[in-house]
Amino acid sequence: MAEELKDREREGEVVGDDELEEGEIPDDELPEDSSAAKSGEPIAMQPHPLEHSWTFWFDDPSAKAKQSAWGSSMRPIHTFHTVEDFWSLYNNIHHPSKLVVGADFYCFKHKIEPKWEDPVCANGGRWTIACQRLKSDTMWLYTLLAMIGEQFDYGDEICGAVVSVRGKQEKIAVWTKNSSNEAVQMCIGRQWKELLDYKDQIGFISHDDAKKLDRAAKNKYTV
Repeated sequence: MAEELKDREREGEVVGDDELEEGEIPDDELPEDSSAAKSGEPIAMQPHPLEHSWTFWFDDPSAKAKQSAWGSSMRPIHTFHTVEDFWSLYNNIHHPSKLVVGADFYCFKHKIEPKWEDPVCANGGRWTIACQRLKSDTMWLYTLLAMIGEQFDYGDEICGAVVSVRGKQEKIAVWTKNSSNEAVQMCIGRQWKELLDYKDQIGFISHDDAKKLDRAAKNKYTV
């Protein structure tokens, strides 16, 4: 019998109470962080931090009529720092198709206010895409993911984005820092169109022109 046990050991078989089931991993080969799994305790997932923190802002149309100065009706909603924070917020807020006509919903880098007067935005401008009412939800989501996921080559030049709900259409605009840098602006515009698979022409208007000329402002760049 002793010789038989030795023969079985030499052939790689494990004997006694420690015999392993097929596919089972010996304790001494388990990874160090598996102690929680062995004890049945839940394993805490590590959050995925974003390159920048971002803030959602809302401009309530019912408050716009009462405002004494442009922009005074804007309110920051929440600032998020991780991928998990973003999805938690996004899944619990109204998407553009559910917003009332006249509403503006913003997502800007933390500490940049979505106003022409903000020092970071003052010399910039915006690329704008227009679509039919109730059709902007997907493009808005893809724009947000491209920004917070740093998918633009010149992501540092981007301030944020806004979706504006109006009676006949919805508009999404990406705000940038420096309207005079044509190469950078053209790159951002082209990449945005590609990310959204948007086929129509889009235009860029500087904030200076928008302030001076309002609706008469012309596109500085187009792609």
